[in-house]
Amino acid sequence: MLIFRGGALGALMLVLAGMLLTAPAAQAQAPADGVAIQADVKLSRDGNLEVAEKVTVPQGGKFQMALPLRVALGDKGGERRFKISDISSTGPGSAKVSGELFTVDAPAGTSSFKYTVHNTVSDAPGTQIFRWTGVLQSDVASFDATLISPSYRMGIIDCKVGPQASTHTCNASVEPDGVMMLQEKGLHKGDIVDVTLQLPPGTVPANADITDGTSRGPFSITAPVLIAFGVLIVALIALAGYVLWSRRQDAAALGGAEVVDPVQRKGSKAQFVSPDGVLPGEAGLLLDNSVDAADLASTVVDLAVRRYIWVAPVSDSDWRITRLNPPDEQLREFEREIYRAILPEGAESALLSELRGRAAGESARAALRADALAHGILIDRKRRGLTFWLGVILLFVGLAATVGLAISGGYALVGIAIGLGGVATLLLPTYLPARTPAGRTLAGRVRGLQRGLETMQVELVPPAEREQVFSRGLPYTVIGARSDNWIRTFREIDLSADREPGLYWFGGFEQDRDLSRFAGHFPYFITAVEGLFATNGPAR
Repeated sequence: MLIFRGGALGALMLVLAGMLLTAPAAQAQAPADGVAIQADVKLSRDGNLEVAEKVTVPQGGKFQMALPLRVALGDKGGERRFKISDISSTGPGSAKVSGELFTVDAPAGTSSFKYTVHNTVSDAPGTQIFRWTGVLQSDVASFDATLISPSYRMGIIDCKVGPQASTHTCNASVEPDGVMMLQEKGLHKGDIVDVTLQLPPGTVPANADITDGTSRGPFSITAPVLIAFGVLIVALIALAGYVLWSRRQDAAALGGAEVVDPVQRKGSKAQFVSPDGVLPGEAGLLLDNSVDAADLASTVVDLAVRRYIWVAPVSDSDWRITRLNPPDEQLREFEREIYRAILPEGAESALLSELRGRAAGESARAALRADALAHGILIDRKRRGLTFWLGVILLFVGLAATVGLAISGGYALVGIAIGLGGVATLLLPTYLPARTPAGRTLAGRVRGLQRGLETMQVELVPPAEREQVFSRGLPYTVIGARSDNWIRTFREIDLSADREPGLYWFGGFEQDRDLSRFAGHFPYFITAVEGLFATNGPAR
């Protein structure tokens, strides 16, 4: 085995080294004339060594060469890697690459070999220099070699051969045409050969594959990697800041102290008005981003208040829903879905007890959410928008860059940084609020409406309009489970002040002058209605 030290032209003489010095001890003692080697080596303009050699082994002898393709450099863990291609042989001998070794076997007779050695050239400041030192592993009777390079200005800086304690100048010369001749006879096991050659800078492309003790692998932390991760960290901090700001803005919309008066007064007239005309079911969804059973139940009450249906008790635990007016263009799609859920197609009336387990709440939930998305007050964070595709692109670019840079020995961690940016972009919508800026503003006003309902003063509403204000406001108290407080506030009103007995939308209390009995009855009704839509849970 050879010990290589140095080599700016790196392995320009590697093949000569293999032929001279890497033959292990012969399996049988060679005859006196010994092994004879003739080699013609050409350094091509692309920086590869093209080798043609002839090995003559006398009868009874055997020649073997093992050329390492990974050669240790120094004591810091560095190494040099070579590649052998275009292998061919004639005669009894054979050559092949096995693992990290290029091996040549030549039994008695004459064998010829051809092959190309890659990754042989590296640069030094102002020149290309090769220094090779090797130790003989067996006796070689004669060795004749020629080396041709693209430059006739190749020169021998130093060439020594012989026992380690007493080397002498080897028999080598460079002809005027740039051909190096090397001839040696009677080399013995243990002798060393130390050759240093010099070529003009840029003679051939530098293609050496060399790592030293400080070389870094493709996943090492380097300046480009630090820059990439620095950009990633800054981007993540910016994204995190945006998420925190958005969530705080969203929470602040519901945490203010604004009170919205639900009653609009014009002279002696008064009527209930919701912020921006928001419907009760829509308001419930906007407040908690979920379609609860209470949101759908509030819409049923609202349909009754707006005279689309009539509600009348048939017992203490059952109620009849009767059609007054068919769904028209003033109803939104989710209201139509709820209308069809409580009054199936073709039915003029239905008992709540008959609807249990049959009301199609899922279509109503989907329609309510779709309505909110269409009006721009909510955004579907699961929808594949620009952010999703940007994240996908960054992720795939990062994966491709990681693989490509790892194979090429580059900065593979840069690709990982890009991929992590893609993952962060994909996860970003998960942490952003579902309410849009417009939805955030409207949600704040709905919360203000709830405060206004809590502080309502009946005395400020004309007696003839109190029943109407009570009825229009009741669905909005259902979504917050505060209908009992709203009914308590209006409990003593005179139901006949509008010249009609009882509640105009709810039967069974026509003889009552106030809401005392209704206050005890309504909670059972609204619980039963919520039960129609509670089987599948809230939709998110």
